[in-house]
Amino acid sequence: MSVRGGALLARAFHDKGVKQVFTLSGGFCNPALEGFMECQIPVINAPHEQVAGHLADGYTRVTREPTVCLVGPEGFANALPAMMEAWGERSPVIFVTGSSTLKRKGAGGFKEIDDVAIAAPLTKHSIEVTHGERIPEFVDRAYKIATSGYPGPVHLSVPVDIMFSSFDEMVSREERPFDHSRKSPPRAWPNPDDLQRVLTIIASAKKPVLIGGHGVWWSGAEKKLELVARQLSIPVFNVPYHQKLLGEDVDVYMGLADVHQYHPSKDALQESDAVIMVGARLDNQMNFGNPPFIPASTTLICVNGSHEELDLNRAADEILLSDPGAFFDALLAMAKDNQWTLNADWFNENRRRRGIWVEKMIADIPGNAQLNGAIHPLQVAMDVQEAMGDEDWLVIDGGNTHFWSEIAVNIAGWRGQKLGNILHPGTFSLLGVGVSFAIAAKMNHRQSNVVLISGDGAFLSGGLSVEAAFQENLPIVVVIDNNGGLDCISQQQERLFATETHFATDFRDIPFHSMFEGLGGYGELVTSREQLIPAVQRAIASGKTACVNVKTKGHISPIVLATTDKRDKASIE
Repeated sequence: MSVRGGALLARAFHDKGVKQVFTLSGGFCNPALEGFMECQIPVINAPHEQVAGHLADGYTRVTREPTVCLVGPEGFANALPAMMEAWGERSPVIFVTGSSTLKRKGAGGFKEIDDVAIAAPLTKHSIEVTHGERIPEFVDRAYKIATSGYPGPVHLSVPVDIMFSSFDEMVSREERPFDHSRKSPPRAWPNPDDLQRVLTIIASAKKPVLIGGHGVWWSGAEKKLELVARQLSIPVFNVPYHQKLLGEDVDVYMGLADVHQYHPSKDALQESDAVIMVGARLDNQMNFGNPPFIPASTTLICVNGSHEELDLNRAADEILLSDPGAFFDALLAMAKDNQWTLNADWFNENRRRRGIWVEKMIADIPGNAQLNGAIHPLQVAMDVQEAMGDEDWLVIDGGNTHFWSEIAVNIAGWRGQKLGNILHPGTFSLLGVGVSFAIAAKMNHRQSNVVLISGDGAFLSGGLSVEAAFQENLPIVVVIDNNGGLDCISQQQERLFATETHFATDFRDIPFHSMFEGLGGYGELVTSREQLIPAVQRAIASGKTACVNVKTKGHISPIVLATTDKRDKASIE
């Protein structure tokens, strides 16, 4: 039998075990959509291609399994921001986009652009399918590249004539690989000599620090990280802007390796004699490995599961190519063989500093009188978590809203608050991903409540995606930190402009809660702190997609305060 190229595409993804597809249905997508329907792979139709991409990214981050975003030729440009966001978090989303016919390539064909070249810098692999009979081959290659070594998004461009043309349904079954099913990606095993050299350095350290990155998450090694920290009494920090590896309530976890958002990390790094970064990059978040963030006297060790990532960590004193799990196993073996002699003094000192920091941050929150009755954004984030349960998911989106919420999460964790998990924007701090990520979390944890804390600017950037929550009956709660503008930018301007004012960053008074009511959801306006926790509880209990619109007073966050200098610096970079 012959089937369309779109059906071959769907069957190839079915062979790989893909469980979910996100799209904005268009004429180009129809053959593939028919194939997904026949393969019984669920498809969610999003209101915008960027939303489809963010939904796929969020779903992939939650499940750690590749997900497909399918859009037409005209939707390719709309999906680019989602590619960038996925690229920053190493999320193995497979973007399938339409392109001009092969027959008229280079002659101004149907909606023709050089999509492969445009997507290349934003993906791990970008390529055009050159023949319908090779569709299974291209999907197999894309899947393996997305999940192997240094994970990341990939892009497949499918010409419209290949999508609609018919081909033998058994094509490629007579060539290797005969088995097209999903297989576990290969993992790097450390060279014994390199591993021993690194272990010797770590064993002699008196004040070691472990910094975990997204490579630990994608390799599924976060439980081993926690076990290493417990058995070896090493304090653990998380790279900023990346998937949380340990819950803030876990006693071995200290907070972000961010000297502005979590001040005690500065003391830990300054005093450490060995910093062990696992599954992370020496990028701007880590000051590229340079002093004063990591002192010259400190031995900097980078452990990564792919050579691509090690190439970005050339500044390290020691590098080790190893799957994070294999490296943690080696550390645990040291403890088992009594080769580890470090006591708990260093670990306890970091715990003590965390406790002092928590109390200081709470004490520094201005009172209602100082804020003219409005609510401080840190208080908003703390109170929202108080209304949540142990299995609930928290999603964060925004500029200062993100910064303050990260601080609140650490404070709440110190006080014993447990959460199911946390999602937030990645390296590029892209506004507008929150609603999509919240929906993705709800899709995979339907028995848990999912609460998004979003800045008003962030919601305006991606709030249209909330329609998917109504459409798919996936109720989420959106708490909007409504300070009436792009507060993070306003604060930078006020410290940069000679007039000490801000410009072109204000919004009108937007009734976000009424918007949700108009869509069929629940909405509530909060103007004082005592109203907030009951309002969030009522929103959760409504069982509807809900909005709690909170009037807040913009307050400069520590990261903006510490990294902006009037008339000299304008951004956190």
